[in-house]
Amino acid sequence: MPELERIDALTFGFPCNDFSNIGEKKGLGGKFGPLYEYGAHALDELRPDWFLAENVSGLSNSNAGSAFEKILNRLRNAGGGYNLTVHLYRFEEYGVPQTRHRIVIVGIREDLGLVFRVPAPTHGPNNWVTAGQAIGAHPPASSLHNSEETRQSATVIKRLNKIKPGQTAWNANLPTELQLNVKGARLSNIYRRLRKDAPAYTVTGSGGGGTHIYHWDEPRALTNRERARLQSFPDDHVFYGRKEEVRKQIGMAVPPRAAKVIIEAVLKTFAGIEYPTVPAHWGEFSSDK
Repeated sequence: MPELERIDALTFGFPCNDFSNIGEKKGLGGKFGPLYEYGAHALDELRPDWFLAENVSGLSNSNAGSAFEKILNRLRNAGGGYNLTVHLYRFEEYGVPQTRHRIVIVGIREDLGLVFRVPAPTHGPNNWVTAGQAIGAHPPASSLHNSEETRQSATVIKRLNKIKPGQTAWNANLPTELQLNVKGARLSNIYRRLRKDAPAYTVTGSGGGGTHIYHWDEPRALTNRERARLQSFPDDHVFYGRKEEVRKQIGMAVPPRAAKVIIEAVLKTFAGIEYPTVPAHWGEFSSDK
């Protein structure tokens, strides 16, 4: 590992491809599953005061639960030992305009004698940040970076015009010529249109036709800037690369608004400042020392 000056914190998200509920679910037997070890090795070498690691909710049951247990054991015993707090965050409960559920592992170096507590949700059904508020309450996205539109065929436009907000190609009343002829597994969100009055469904980083997230009113896919708004990125954050590369950057990211809530809670833990908390989904773990 290259020589680095001492760092106070490390945040990382090890690849979710093999843990996602969408895909082959290879877990630690896949190409990407073992890559959490790079984060653990960084903790061994650098021993930061605290770290944050993120992954999809499917991690908890990958390899019948053994992958999750192995990863937690490795992280809590890295770098001389960390106290872990492991929680399934529903990011819409923290002001993100999207139903995005992710496992976040916060570790504080054991010798510091501190334990992180999960910050209490700030949002609920009475004050969700909706897709309409995120996308429609700002300057026109077409005037901003990363606003290229997706080309769509006349058939797709006709299909979208028959799908109501919240519906998909599977549950909308489509005429025969606009129905999808797909055998085998059906992705639940194919051609799903957003509801203006609710948080968006999960923004993904890849996928073919029908997976781009669709506007509630206009018969079109969202632009990358609109997807970035659903991920809570500010409009002045510019993504670089081809359109599909930018889509992947956005969909694979931790929403900045959610990261801010968690990291501020970590800093309050170190400063001895109290804040509202809730029990951790999987509790707290100490090293084997």
